[in-house]
Amino acid sequence: MKKIFWSIAVMTVLGSCSQYERLLKSSNYSLKYKKAFEFYEKGDYIKSGRLFDDIASIYRGTNKADTVLYYQAMSYFKQKDYPSSSIYFGNLFKNLPNSSFAEESEYLAGYCFYKQSPRPELDQEMTYATIESFQKFLMHYPNTKHKDNTLFYLAEMQDKLVDKSYLTAKLYYNLSQYKSSVNALNNSLNEYPDTKYREELLFLLLKSSYLYAENSVADKQKERYQMAVDNYYSFIGEFPESNYAKEAQKMYEKAEADLLKRPNDQEEE
Repeated sequence: MKKIFWSIAVMTVLGSCSQYERLLKSSNYSLKYKKAFEFYEKGDYIKSGRLFDDIASIYRGTNKADTVLYYQAMSYFKQKDYPSSSIYFGNLFKNLPNSSFAEESEYLAGYCFYKQSPRPELDQEMTYATIESFQKFLMHYPNTKHKDNTLFYLAEMQDKLVDKSYLTAKLYYNLSQYKSSVNALNNSLNEYPDTKYREELLFLLLKSSYLYAENSVADKQKERYQMAVDNYYSFIGEFPESNYAKEAQKMYEKAEADLLKRPNDQEEE
């Protein structure tokens, strides 16, 4: 009985596959349209996607064009193929802006970018694409039902860029490249002045400038120790109760002591 059961099951599957392959090769586009939705409703998004791919050009310019494009995009979205679905959603709202699917498609295109945004230490091209896409979406649909979610995703992407900036700046410090660290830390603070890492970044800026001075040739040390002193005042002025305050004070005192040793040194560029 088991052999008979499995034989029937295999034959059923093979028959179903052969029917589907015949459908793909068919020029009966109305049947393909109908079957594409049947597969979609059953959750067979691979089969529905292939059928929608096949009929998209046939229905272009008709009153069903946007429906086909939307469910073509959704078939790939349901498969978590975000690169493909973002393209199809984009094609819909750009080419058919008056469609009833346009708003949802533009939102989902942004969401597809969001799903492709990597962790902060990697390249953030998709994070920038997410931000740009969602900002445009809110301009087009300021009262959208997706407003709260969109604002949440935008804030998350901004935080990721802050994290990226912080990690990049800190990397130079960890590599003991103090000149580059000073530049990167300043850039991070200028770009994101309200960063949650501000205290640590200001402290690392002080420490990097101090170590940069300490490791410099003698005729460059005075101006660089002066930079460390200036960075100390910036840090301690904002965070006088910081856990880093004692270490900061020690660097300040050493920098000041070095400056007092050579009051007549000529500063050089």
